[in-house]
Amino acid sequence: MKHSHFIKWILVLTTIFSMSACEKEYEAVPQLTAKYNAASTATVFEEGFETAYKSSYTADQVAFSNGSWLFDDALTGNTSSDRKTGTQSARVRNSGKISMSFDLPDGAKSFTMSHGKFGSDKNSTLEVFYSTNSGSTWISAGPSVTVSSKSLTSTTYALNITGPVRFEVRKTDGTSNRANIDDIQVEPNPAVLLPDFMEDFESGSKGSYTAGSVNLSTGTWLLNEALIGSLESDRKTGTKSVRIRDLGTLEMQFNVQGAQSVNISHAVYGTDAGSTWQLQASTNDGASWLAVGSNVNSASTTLQDVSFSVNYTSAVRFRIVKLSGSGTRINIDNFTISGSSSGTGEPGGGTPGGGTDTTTVVSVHLTLGNPSNAATDVNLPNNYLLMKAQYVMSYSRDKGTANWVSWHLDEAWLGSTPRQDDFRADNTLPSGWYQVGATDYSYSGFDRGHITPSADRTLTVEDNSSTFLMTNMIPQAPNNNRTTWASLESYCRSMLTGGYEIYIISGGYGVGGTGSNGYATTIANGNVTVPSNTWKVILILPDGNNDAARVTSSTRVIAVDMPNDQTILSDWRAYRTTVDAIEAKTGYDFFSLVPDSIENVIEAKIDTL
Repeated sequence: MKHSHFIKWILVLTTIFSMSACEKEYEAVPQLTAKYNAASTATVFEEGFETAYKSSYTADQVAFSNGSWLFDDALTGNTSSDRKTGTQSARVRNSGKISMSFDLPDGAKSFTMSHGKFGSDKNSTLEVFYSTNSGSTWISAGPSVTVSSKSLTSTTYALNITGPVRFEVRKTDGTSNRANIDDIQVEPNPAVLLPDFMEDFESGSKGSYTAGSVNLSTGTWLLNEALIGSLESDRKTGTKSVRIRDLGTLEMQFNVQGAQSVNISHAVYGTDAGSTWQLQASTNDGASWLAVGSNVNSASTTLQDVSFSVNYTSAVRFRIVKLSGSGTRINIDNFTISGSSSGTGEPGGGTPGGGTDTTTVVSVHLTLGNPSNAATDVNLPNNYLLMKAQYVMSYSRDKGTANWVSWHLDEAWLGSTPRQDDFRADNTLPSGWYQVGATDYSYSGFDRGHITPSADRTLTVEDNSSTFLMTNMIPQAPNNNRTTWASLESYCRSMLTGGYEIYIISGGYGVGGTGSNGYATTIANGNVTVPSNTWKVILILPDGNNDAARVTSSTRVIAVDMPNDQTILSDWRAYRTTVDAIEAKTGYDFFSLVPDSIENVIEAKIDTL
């Protein structure tokens, strides 16, 4: 849609609440799946544990006036030894916890609690967790707190959570010493609906395909193998649009502050054949880029709109990369970003002084779901989300390998780039974590087995090289890696020529495999765990868009579970199983973004084709 101005300002005021003084404050890890919604009239949530009574430590629900809590090895204490405001507080012992059984709808800017030692008990520790999926998984809100005072002391955790959230307080020292918890307050964080950003390419001129920057009304854009088209054959709203040919790009050279969605109009130029392109995002001023959503095929001679959900809350920029169609051209117009507070017009623009990046990148590789709810959070060292442009993984620091790697595969990922063989450590792992090196598998009897195959990423040198990061490797018995596994990889690629695209998730489970030197549970001086089995889940779809919505109960799914040893059979078909069976072995939830009625059917089948 065209606007009379390139930015439509919408101002939504939210109420700011301040918390009491005399508090410790911790900067907590921000919530990674924040979404925007209209600001609401929200008030501070308070719970003083006064309106219900529980006399035993047996686990049970307690219905307070503000909502029901699970008290596990906890009760409501009202004796003279209980530290409290009013007549009661929660008392927790051993490894007990108190947990909300309801969600707060307006998120959390901060969480505050008062705590003290019960009677003459010794010190103990408490830790606060939050959940944004109704208690299915929990994330630490910050470091644990030592309960050392005989009077109530207040602690506040600074947060940045929008959308429904609930909290849990756990006693983490495991001793019989008891702790009192009282005066819980949650400051709401209702999200603000921010203004739109829209570039219509009407204010600039560029007449050649040579790479160059163009100053437009929103800021400076880099056009490579692209120009500003104004001919009759250019598909456009108004008088101009961008025309991209071959493998060209259209790139913002400035940041906007946050983004909820991106909408783009696109079409083929003139009577050219169709082409495929991809939207990418960068949260580090263009130093690296990640794919957003699924690849788009432009085939229409009239402008079509495509929308991407992106959910960023800090500085971000976008670019379009044309992936196919040598000699063919596409037009791009009406580049609209919703939920952006401003465009700075300057490289490196964004929040002055920097800040914590609280974005969630929606990757094409997670189109069907995040199997373990992995997050880029150092407090989740064995379910740490690593996002690459070429694949996404859950990494385990303690195993030294990925739990799973997920990647999308279609013909747009394939080209003529040779195998790079540049095995190397992944220096994007958090500071202090062991980085598995290129020689750590040497003389172990196990191959450096690719999870995302080198041959699945041959469009560019960068794509292929990314598959040689050691985080993408798993110790595989040579006969597993070079024969059975390789045969299945080739079979997947062979399906692409029939007009299909594929989503693949793969990894290992168990401990202990048999390589060419015999049985081993670990290699690399114990830094890398050898799995007992390697598994792969594959979903095949005809080429198209809105992939999760196109999965049906008849969609073909292949699941394999192979022993990681030298006696493995050469035919991968001998190891076919159900997705349900692999979920039972790994604890993961595949295809979680597919409707349950369909997911239940496709995960129960054993492929027979």
